[in-house]
Amino acid sequence: MMRLADVKGAYPAERAAALSGVPRSTVHYWAKNGILVPSVSPTKVKLWSYADLMGLRTIHWLRQRKITTEGWDVPRTAMPAVRKALKMLRELDLDLWTEDGGPSVAVDPGGKIFVRTREADEFNPGDFETPMGERPLHPDLLDLIDPFKTRTTHGPDLQKPRAHLRIVPGKLLGSPHVAHTRLETITIASLRDRGFRTEKIERLYPAVEPIAFVEAIDLEEQLSGNLRAAA
Repeated sequence: MMRLADVKGAYPAERAAALSGVPRSTVHYWAKNGILVPSVSPTKVKLWSYADLMGLRTIHWLRQRKITTEGWDVPRTAMPAVRKALKMLRELDLDLWTEDGGPSVAVDPGGKIFVRTREADEFNPGDFETPMGERPLHPDLLDLIDPFKTRTTHGPDLQKPRAHLRIVPGKLLGSPHVAHTRLETITIASLRDRGFRTEKIERLYPAVEPIAFVEAIDLEEQLSGNLRAAA
């Protein structure tokens, strides 16, 4: 049995859907049909990992028809290539993600996964490479960490969802939180929903910058909006 200390992200279906930006019904369908089975807990209370969040985005993007930057119509990626991409994601070293940063991960239309450090200010496909050192030839990549949009949903950045917020696979089971604290954004939103004004929440956590509370509530509203839109 997997030890809790070894878990790199543990998200129930609603949270996995809201963070990935993939509709909850689709997340359940893929789990039921063995396309992406939640890797932390596949039965009873299903739990998806941080890598699974990237996997959900990967499947959704690869299985859509796409128009490249040069105007070419790219058909849906075949399922064998999709499964190969998911296998590569499961092999990522999630310890590379820390409070201070981590790599960016991208997938090309053929289902190949590429990794790069996030030091560059601008997105440049040439900065990506596989763990084996191979650089992508295809100019059209999807960055799986960056914000992810579908027709109805908008998943946040999976590392830095807001300027003062972070998601770290090995911290708080991957829950979004105020940077360099253990204060989860869902806790802040819960206090607000119980009638606490922002000023009172700030007094409860005087060491936290006030803007972080605003960002936390904004993030949680975005995640709730994803679930409402998908429904």
